[in-house]
Amino acid sequence: MSDSPVTPNPWTPWRAATPARLALGRAGAGMPTDETLRFGWAHAMARDAIHAALDVDALDAALRADQWDVSRVRSQAADRTTYLSRPDLGRQLDAEDAARLRNERPAGGCDVCLVIGDGLSSLAVARHALPLLAALRPQLPPGTRLSPVFIATQARVALADELGEAVGAGLSVMLIGERPGLSSPDSLGIYLTHAPRRGRHDAERNCISNVRPEGLSYAHAAFKLAWLVRESLRRGLSGVELKDESDLAVLEPPEAKPPGLTG
Repeated sequence: MSDSPVTPNPWTPWRAATPARLALGRAGAGMPTDETLRFGWAHAMARDAIHAALDVDALDAALRADQWDVSRVRSQAADRTTYLSRPDLGRQLDAEDAARLRNERPAGGCDVCLVIGDGLSSLAVARHALPLLAALRPQLPPGTRLSPVFIATQARVALADELGEAVGAGLSVMLIGERPGLSSPDSLGIYLTHAPRRGRHDAERNCISNVRPEGLSYAHAAFKLAWLVRESLRRGLSGVELKDESDLAVLEPPEAKPPGLTG
């Protein structure tokens, strides 16, 4: 018999394949001490990701250094406490920003409104938004007219609907920090909506989730997003009517692959 007080778990070898909390073992009727401490650490990381403020100045500077036009906006949630308790305000653009964007709207609008929202994990945005955009840029259809990259604070997903409407975009793309999990405090989500306007609902969006090195890589996420952008603009729809068939494009002969796809 083993001298360890921890009862072994036959699932233990699977832990090498996933960060999920499985095969934790037990000590008597409870969890082993090391797993209890790991849970506390993971929970603290998730809480920090939700409450930490996005360093907008640093992100703005990094985007401009990578040759992106940048504009800053905010929602009607004045602070983080309001943002967490009033999700509806995080979906509405600040009145001054809305008026400014309507006045600055380019003639003819644009094809794609790009938005980076802090969401529920500023850590995800700080780590992954810029590498994702860098991977996306060469895969967009030639001649795609882009809005400035809007950095939106205290933002919910639907804020991109009003932003896209304000700049006359054919579709909106929101990169946003997802709700942290105990093994993924820095997961980035992407939401695409055709003909964005206030009042759009979730069934009218496409979502690409868990973008990070430990999840969906930047290259794969950018390829999926570029495919959805191209097909959304071509077909004039998004959401449940636009199925992600980008995997079929990967299976096409090399000469038929979209620009930017290699391998």
